[in-house]
Amino acid sequence: MNKNYSLHQISSIAKEIIDTVNDKILLFYGEMGVGKTTLIKEICKQLGVTDVVLSPTFSLVNEYQTDKNEIIYHFDFYRIEDETEAYDMGIEDYFYSNNYCLIEWAENIKNLLPLDAVEIHISALENQQRNIQLKTKL
Repeated sequence: MNKNYSLHQISSIAKEIIDTVNDKILLFYGEMGVGKTTLIKEICKQLGVTDVVLSPTFSLVNEYQTDKNEIIYHFDFYRIEDETEAYDMGIEDYFYSNNYCLIEWAENIKNLLPLDAVEIHISALENQQRNIQLKTKL
């Protein structure tokens, strides 16, 4: 996937991501304020999360439950200073739990990421437009 979109298209972008990816580990890349959390909120909504979805900037991870009793983990590694912090919190257990792991600022734990994760790159364009590109790591 490589396309431009606006905020009113976020629902269809989230649906396309869910329908396109085979892996449950999604890595979100983009500058501060580009819309990573907004897209994650919509993905969670479409997966059946009814809780309020907030960026876990200080807690590092938030756990959400879907209406099908599935678990979704939402990570924000913006404030992490060393990869050992993620390792010490048991990041590998999350990755191999077979649950969705939606990760903001994945570049801060690049040596710990599974090879089969899907990269989602978001960049800002003119007129409130965004560009999104999906890439597999393998």
